[in-house]
Amino acid sequence: MTDSSFASPIRVFRNLSHLDVGVFCHDEGGEGQCIFKLDNNNVTKLAMALPQLEYIQLGHPCFENSCATTVACLLPISVYCVELQSLGIHFNTTTIIEDLKNISKDSKFQELRSLPRCRLSCLDVFAMPLTLDESGFKTVADGMIDIFPSLELCEGHRDVWNEVSENLRHVDALARQ
Repeated sequence: MTDSSFASPIRVFRNLSHLDVGVFCHDEGGEGQCIFKLDNNNVTKLAMALPQLEYIQLGHPCFENSCATTVACLLPISVYCVELQSLGIHFNTTTIIEDLKNISKDSKFQELRSLPRCRLSCLDVFAMPLTLDESGFKTVADGMIDIFPSLELCEGHRDVWNEVSENLRHVDALARQ
């Protein structure tokens, strides 16, 4: 299980560059339950304690959407782990639009948003569900680019993430003009 009891002892390894918890929540038949029990605060503490991380795989994101982390946990990862090249993490997408809007408005994120970010180009979303309308794709792409300025791809098993990736490329193209 990926929870705070897992995260606490790992934080003593300050020079750790690869963290791979390669577990799946469900078997091939879809049996099982989400084992990701970290929250945004746990993830922030982990990122702050392990600034050398280049590769983070905190289990393979599943389809349950029951975890306590939100897309807001990605900003501290991007800021504190500036060498990050690969990321796979569960986060709840139920309120992703509101969560992304809150990141840009919430005062606790203002300082983080002013700091340099990692150069992550691909986010592993694996089986995470996402339900968006047409305007939601742009909002998610804009919010993800705000967190990961070099993001080009959200790699997953759902077509909706391909649409987000298409919008990321559109945002990138507009930024270069």
